[in-house]
Amino acid sequence: MKMEDSIWSLLEEVIDPELGVNIVDLGLVYDVLVDANRQVRITMTLTIPECPLADEIVDQVKNAASQVPGVEGVDVNLVWEPKWTPAKMNDAAREEFRARQTMTP
Repeated sequence: MKMEDSIWSLLEEVIDPELGVNIVDLGLVYDVLVDANRQVRITMTLTIPECPLADEIVDQVKNAASQVPGVEGVDVNLVWEPKWTPAKMNDAAREEFRARQTMTP
């Protein structure tokens, strides 16, 4: 398995604490690049720029990517363009989000 694929897989374990859905299915991760020195650059966004849990999410992303054998360093590039919208969620995220909404009293 390619290093990028392993990183994407581990990023699926990072859950947005407010929505309860992983950041990959939400469409928050735009790109994962690994250079020749095994430095990882993850370009991503958050659901809102003023997210109070931004530091926590970024730390979880760095920790997840660092678990892949051979990774020498991880840089998370938070971007605000293109802006995140619910349209970026995949079908799995939509189903999970809907299920959570129906459970809420």
